Amino acid sequence: MPSDKSVGGILLLIGVAGIVVYGYLLFLVDPAISLVILKLTAFLAVAMILAIVAWIGYTMATTPPPEPIDVSETTTTTPAEDTNQSKA
Repeated sequence: MPSDKSVGGILLLIGVAGIVVYGYLLFLVDPAISLVILKLTAFLAVAMILAIVAWIGYTMATTPPPEPIDVSETTTTTPAEDTNQSKA
């Protein structure tokens, strides 16, 4: 099993490599390809946000409501009992 430090190092390298590749595709290639990359990036960002909104909506729509709390069954203490417990 790899250690957390090695996994962190791999993730760091992947992140930096992704930044370099993305920068290359945006600034150093044909402008038509750069435009496609920007459109794809914007679409994926919006799609991910809307997918999260849809997931939250689905969860709210399919989760049953919680059962109401019956206050009469809860135990209550009198103020005298509270002061005795706080002194102990």
